[in-house]
Amino acid sequence: MTHHDTIAATPVRVPLVTEPWGILRSLQAARSNVLSIIPDIATRQPMVSGKTGKRWHMVMDPDAIRRIVLEKVDDYPKSIVTKNLLRPAIGESLFIAEGAEWRWQRRTAAPVFSHRNVMNLAPIMTAAAERSADRIAAAGPLKAVDLFEEMVTTTFDVISDVTFSGDGSFDRDGVHTAIEAYIDEAGKVSLFDILGFPDWVPRPGRLLSGKGLKEMKRVADQAIDARAARGAKGVPDLLDLLLAGEDPETKRRMNTAELRDNLLTFIVAGHETTALSLGWALYLCAFDPAVQDAARAEAQSVLTGGRAATGADVEHLPLIRRIIDEALRLYPPAAMVSRTAMAADTLCGREVRPGDTVILPIYALHRHHQLWEAPDAFRPDRFAHRKGIDRYAYLPFGDGPRICIGASFALQEAVIILATLLARFRFTRVPGRDPKPVMILTLRPQGGVWLTAEPV
Repeated sequence: MTHHDTIAATPVRVPLVTEPWGILRSLQAARSNVLSIIPDIATRQPMVSGKTGKRWHMVMDPDAIRRIVLEKVDDYPKSIVTKNLLRPAIGESLFIAEGAEWRWQRRTAAPVFSHRNVMNLAPIMTAAAERSADRIAAAGPLKAVDLFEEMVTTTFDVISDVTFSGDGSFDRDGVHTAIEAYIDEAGKVSLFDILGFPDWVPRPGRLLSGKGLKEMKRVADQAIDARAARGAKGVPDLLDLLLAGEDPETKRRMNTAELRDNLLTFIVAGHETTALSLGWALYLCAFDPAVQDAARAEAQSVLTGGRAATGADVEHLPLIRRIIDEALRLYPPAAMVSRTAMAADTLCGREVRPGDTVILPIYALHRHHQLWEAPDAFRPDRFAHRKGIDRYAYLPFGDGPRICIGASFALQEAVIILATLLARFRFTRVPGRDPKPVMILTLRPQGGVWLTAEPV
């Protein structure tokens, strides 16, 4: 078998560790790719434990995961490290808050993402998908395009339109730049965090991004106050729905700061993660031309005569949905989740002590040899029979009460955009330019997803 054949057999993946590493080596690895500290054995064992400054456990057993995220959710809050990284950008929003503070915000925001509201926002997703197709066409069939960058632009278009629909006063590019700079900075895992140093020890790099953040918050506050004064027009967008929302139990409503922190959470969490799923899905379609051809046929049969996609089309695009599902399995945006144990517990027959770090390496779970057949292979059809997949073996959106609130929004958006692009183009890999999966805060295609797009 030639070197080229081995590469072609499975899509790109993270090389996992096969020998024990010391603290400094783990740290250097974590700074450039958090996933590179996952031992390969984590794709074959139910649980792996160790000590790197602190006791830690990686859990890949679906029953134990169910216990952590569902049954004992209050005993396993998000780790302090995660909260410290994100609090400067998104305050005490849904993503970070715990307990009663989290519950009332979740109850208030849940109706925003109801099926009806998400369906109403489909035309915005379609319009952004059509603009993306026009930009790709304008590049010409011979020129390689970085489809990941293109998807970041497209999903940011969607989230800013559904958040601040048509508010001309909203400085899109400024907010986008501030968010990108923040994610890049916040994602550089600091040595202090891994060793569990206390909060008050200053973190390098974390202070750099403060200026852009202040500006971003100011812009968002202005937009919220202006909208509250103006009121909703036409189809209510996310901001209208949040402004109108109240906790059904306490009747409490969000003030400007709470609205802003949650809106910024939706913008930060909502655009990059969907762009990642799409970037990886397009890479996988180019990786397997037969799957791409079948998906194109499906998209063209639904979008007949070149018509634009609607929310109602999503259920008639099952293969496109399975490609998204499989992209989320192979490259989950939140590829590693960290919790802190608050109480003594037993997982997989092993003792967990209060203060231990409990890691859910979603990347290893999704490629676990006991849970998936040919785990590193791209096979969208494994999702044709969802009943056969253990609910806690596949967690691209998390699970339990803290399951991602925007999951249905993200899936609808991804299906509409992918169908629109596959109906119009044939995507081909650029030799020698495959992306490299690297996790900073999310699992990104380092180097971009470079493909040529030939109109069909």
